[in-house]
Amino acid sequence: MTVLDGARECWVRSGGVELCVAELGDPRQPTVVLVHGYPDSKEVWSEVAARLAGAFHVVLYDVRGHGRSTAPSPLRGGFTLEKLTDDFLAVADAVSPGRPVHLVGHDWGSVQSWEFVTVQRTEGRIASFTSMSGPSLDHFGHWINKRLRRPTPRRVGQLLGQGAKSWYVYLLHTPVLPELAWRGPLGKRWPGILERVEKVPGGDYPTASLPSDAAHGAWLYRDNVRPRLRKPREDAYAHVPVQLITPLGDAFLSERLYDGLELWAPQLTRRTLPAKHWVPRTRPDRLADWITEFVTATEDGRSGTGAKGKHADRFGGQLVLITGAGNGIGRATAFAFAEAGARVVAVDRDAEAAARTAELSRLIGAPAAWAETVDVSDEQAMEKLAARVAAEYGVVDVLVNNAGIGLSGSFFDTTPQDWKKVLDVNLWGVIHGCRLFGRQMAERGQGGHIVNTASAAAFQPSRALPAYGTSKAAVLMLSECLRAELAGQGIGVTAICPGLVNTNITATAHFAGVDAEEERRRQRRTARLYGARNYPPEKVADAVLEAVVHNRAVVPVTPEARGAHLMSRFAPRVLRRLARVKPPL
Repeated sequence: MTVLDGARECWVRSGGVELCVAELGDPRQPTVVLVHGYPDSKEVWSEVAARLAGAFHVVLYDVRGHGRSTAPSPLRGGFTLEKLTDDFLAVADAVSPGRPVHLVGHDWGSVQSWEFVTVQRTEGRIASFTSMSGPSLDHFGHWINKRLRRPTPRRVGQLLGQGAKSWYVYLLHTPVLPELAWRGPLGKRWPGILERVEKVPGGDYPTASLPSDAAHGAWLYRDNVRPRLRKPREDAYAHVPVQLITPLGDAFLSERLYDGLELWAPQLTRRTLPAKHWVPRTRPDRLADWITEFVTATEDGRSGTGAKGKHADRFGGQLVLITGAGNGIGRATAFAFAEAGARVVAVDRDAEAAARTAELSRLIGAPAAWAETVDVSDEQAMEKLAARVAAEYGVVDVLVNNAGIGLSGSFFDTTPQDWKKVLDVNLWGVIHGCRLFGRQMAERGQGGHIVNTASAAAFQPSRALPAYGTSKAAVLMLSECLRAELAGQGIGVTAICPGLVNTNITATAHFAGVDAEEERRRQRRTARLYGARNYPPEKVADAVLEAVVHNRAVVPVTPEARGAHLMSRFAPRVLRRLARVKPPL
């Protein structure tokens, strides 16, 4: 049984073909029409459709010649954009006669949808358009011409790069061979290729109609690509709000292809995903969330989405959990994600501080923010937190294991109890977070990112920080090991390594081997030292977001951290010498 087996099905006639249309959800709700690409059928959308059906009237149809829709006769000339537009209007009139529809397209579904939203005869029938992995052929033609007219080295590189990615387009223009390949060995091997290369899970996709779908669909390219690229329309302006979702790992389309798209789509919202081409199958949760947000905003009369901060294209609507979020780096990181439009779960053992972070995150820009109180060193409490977050808010997209405590003192002054406390929080807190929330990410199978806060002390030995440095070095190695293990599942892991940052960790750090009065004196002196250095936690937060965006492994943040990291690699003897110096406390 497939996800679409419970759908209501009807047939719509258009230009001599019969289109198979499936409907999910309440017809009284806004209608969202999902248009599939090549060599797919409507089943490519099954996971996304199921997630949208609770809030919308979801409509899927097999493009002519695909799935259960009939093919035109003859095939040549039967797949032009003009005829595809006729099909869309016929479907829209059948399923939503008195109300404009929200259009979503992937691959060739997006290519033809760009035609729908830029031609005059569809005005008033479309409310919004979400595009992924499929440019307008007209925009593509102008993009090429602009680079040919002014061939700077950068533009030539972009042309050559996209030309290499478009290798399959040339093959599909050859006569007969594509049809023979798809009806023969390629059609049989395609599901396995998608699983290995694109990490597409098995299930109801692709369907048994794949060989004929792919053979018929070759005419999409033959009927449209060369005519439009040679003579692109000059009036191809979108008359509706557009949401562009760009998979950054797309093997077929360069991200640069969408440079300057604001000229053609004035009401443009950009989104990016660390994923490959077939995102309807590999990232259905994220797509459903973004489509829901965009459609709802359009229905409410708002243009685009609410998030406008830096990296809003990447983190808007994502769920981010930060431990140690009550102050310092944790709070600054929560605020940075909130400005980018993420939903924030602020976790801290101080309930009041966590609540304050959540409250301010909402004011800054988070569409939702919650406070949770937990001691990260408590295994059972962390297990309950992970279960509660998954049940109430969903699976975390970005996890920031930031909670930590400071401990200074010589090795022989550091008691077993001191060791246990610092390792329980600094190391075991990270282990619990990675194990519980990381497992949820892995089981969901839609990627994610884990950020673990280590320290410059992880690679900079010090006679004053044996326990603290050991805990942070362990976090660094744990992050490296986990990064290797989770890479194949699309989950990135980063170790953030700050140096001297002006936070209150110094005021609460424990100094081993001294009495209470001396400890308070050292805390005050260390706090003054860090205050004089005055490196703000906001810069560390910015580094966290950049690390997630670029999937960086180890990120030394402050200048002294970067210097120590370089020395640990190229001049470790110098660091060992410096470690012998007694700190002036």
